[in-house]
Amino acid sequence: MTSPIVRFAPSPTGRIHIGNARPALFNYLFASVHNGRFVLRFDDTDSARCAAAFAEAIELDLAWLGIVPDLTLRQSERGALHAAAADRLRGAGRLYPCYETPEELERRRKLQQARGLPPIYDRAALKLSDADRALLETQGRRPHWRFRLEPRVVEWTDLIRGPAHIDCASLSDPVLIREDGAYLYTLPSVADDIDLAITHIIRGEDHVANTGVQIQLFEALGAEPPQFAHHNLLVSAEGEGLSKRLGALSIAALREEGYEPMAVAALATLTGSSDAVQPVRSLSELAGKFDLAHVSRNPARFDPLDLGPLTHRTLALLDYEDVRDRLAAHDIVGFKAEPFWAAVRANIKRFDAVTGWWRVVAGEIAPLREDEAFLAQARDALPPEPWDETTWSAWTGRLKTETGRTGRALFHPLRLALTGAETGPELAQLLPLIGHARAAARLAGG
Repeated sequence: MTSPIVRFAPSPTGRIHIGNARPALFNYLFASVHNGRFVLRFDDTDSARCAAAFAEAIELDLAWLGIVPDLTLRQSERGALHAAAADRLRGAGRLYPCYETPEELERRRKLQQARGLPPIYDRAALKLSDADRALLETQGRRPHWRFRLEPRVVEWTDLIRGPAHIDCASLSDPVLIREDGAYLYTLPSVADDIDLAITHIIRGEDHVANTGVQIQLFEALGAEPPQFAHHNLLVSAEGEGLSKRLGALSIAALREEGYEPMAVAALATLTGSSDAVQPVRSLSELAGKFDLAHVSRNPARFDPLDLGPLTHRTLALLDYEDVRDRLAAHDIVGFKAEPFWAAVRANIKRFDAVTGWWRVVAGEIAPLREDEAFLAQARDALPPEPWDETTWSAWTGRLKTETGRTGRALFHPLRLALTGAETGPELAQLLPLIGHARAAARLAGG
C-alpha cells in the first residue's frame, strides 16, 4: 500500500463525544500503521451553527487522546475551491438549477406516494426553458442546485463491510447548493478530498447511504474515488445513540472525571471488534492492535463503567518517563519521584490520587492510632538507615518474633500509623520513601 492520506472532518457545532472520537482514532491509527498522513479538516461552512470555540475545543480533545494532525484546515477558508468545483459540474451539465419551494416539493412527494411511486425528485427543473427560469427569477425565486445522478448501480469494496453497492436510480438528485448560495456538506467535502489527495475515507456506517452519490461526484469532477471503510457505531450501554448536543460521554467530561486518555482511546477503538480491549501505554501501542478487518458489523456498546477498571490497569502499565511531566505538575519531583511512581502506580484508580500518596511519603499526614503499646515497641525496633525494599520485611520479622503477632494484628496498626489509610501500596516500597524520621514520628503519634 502506498502511504495513505486520511482525514477526520468534524463540524464544530459542539464538543465531540466518544462516538465522534472513534472515527478520529480509526483514521489516525490507520495512518500510523501504514506510515500515512492524518488531516484534521473542520467542515465549518454552516456559519450559523459552527463556532471557532468549538473547533478549538475539538483540537484540545484530540490532543488529549494523543492525536496530533499532520495538517489542520477549515472548509470556510476554501470557498474558491468549492466554487470552481461547482462551475465544473455546471459546465458538464451535472449541476442544474431548481426553483421549487419546500412546500411544492412536499406536495409532489405526497402525490407520488399516493400513486404508489417512490418519493424521489422528478427532475421537473430539467424541463424548464431559459424563459421559464427567467420568469421565475423575476418573481423573486432563487434556485437551489441539484447534482444529476447517473441512473446506475455504484459498487465499491468496503474495507470493513466487503462488497457494497448503491442503486442511484432509486435516489433523488441531491441538493448541493441552497437558495442562498450556501453549500451543503457533499460538494465541499468531495472537492476538499480531491484537493487533499485523500486516499481512504474511514467513517461510521451511517454514511453508507451517501457513498454512491459521493463516488459519482468524485468521478464527475475527474477524480478517482478513494477507498471507503464504514465502521460500526458506538452506542451507549443501553443501546442508545450518543448525542453531542446532550453532552453524553463527551471527551471533555471523560477527561474531567479523571479517566486515562489511553483507556478512553483503547475502549473507543477496540469495542465492537474481535480484539479484546486491553490497556495500552500509547497510541503507537494501540496501533499495533488495530485492524479494520477485525471490526464487527454489529453495534459496539460503550459502557463508561468499563473505563474505571481500564484506567486502573492503564496506570499500572505506565513507566516513570510516561508520567514524569504529569507528576511534576503536582510538584512530585526529585530523587523520590521515580521510586514513588513505581510504588503507587498499581494501586491508584485515578492519576490525581498521587497527590495523597505523595503527602504520605514526603509531607504531613494524620496517623491513625491502633494499639499504642505496640506502636511504641515498633518504633523502638526501627532499624537504622539506609533503608531499601528489604527493610519492611526485616523490621516486621523482628516484631513478629518479639511480640508473637502475625497477619492483620501485626500489619494493620503499622499501615494505619504510617500512611493514615486502611489500604494502599506495598509498604515494602513505601517505607524507604517515608524514611526513618517520618516513620518514627508517626509511630510516636507525631
